[in-house]
Amino acid sequence: MAKKVVKKTKDFGLTPLGDRVILEELKDSVKETSSGIYIPDSVKEDKGTKKGRVVAVGKGKYDDGKLVPMGIKVGDAVLYQWGDVITYQGDEYTIVRESEIVAVIK
Repeated sequence: MAKKVVKKTKDFGLTPLGDRVILEELKDSVKETSSGIYIPDSVKEDKGTKKGRVVAVGKGKYDDGKLVPMGIKVGDAVLYQWGDVITYQGDEYTIVRESEIVAVIK
């Protein structure tokens, strides 16, 4: 079984500040449902939870002068609902705060 290479923060080139996380959206490439129904391109906007892979994390946030470390790490697959979309080196990424991540996929 081949190992998937995960980008590390140093190799990525961007380091988010505070409790921010940079995600690469994991898009489902299925255009046809299991029952044979085709989904048109006009239904691209998804208002629900999205899947993403963490490519970079910040150091954490400060609470009463103490650093609270991040509970998310590079390589985690997560569910999130929204964030700021950026383009970096030709690829799209989403920046979210750690508190906007709703679950880690095990």
